Amino acid sequence: MARMSDELLSVLRCPVTGSTLVQEGNELRTTAPGPDGVPLRYAIDGGIALLLRPEQLAP
Repeated sequence: MARMSDELLSVLRCPVTGSTLVQEGNELRTTAPGPDGVPLRYAIDGGIALLLRPEQLAP
């Protein structure tokens, strides 16, 4: 698992909530709850943050 730089994390924002993101393993988690009341999670694939909801990603 590659750690994303603090500089990159400081500019990335959740496209749904607009909140900052923190890295947890191979995912980014929002610092604010999403529409259903829980933080949203986004995958990191090959060092690239996939800032799309899972249902928006092609299988």
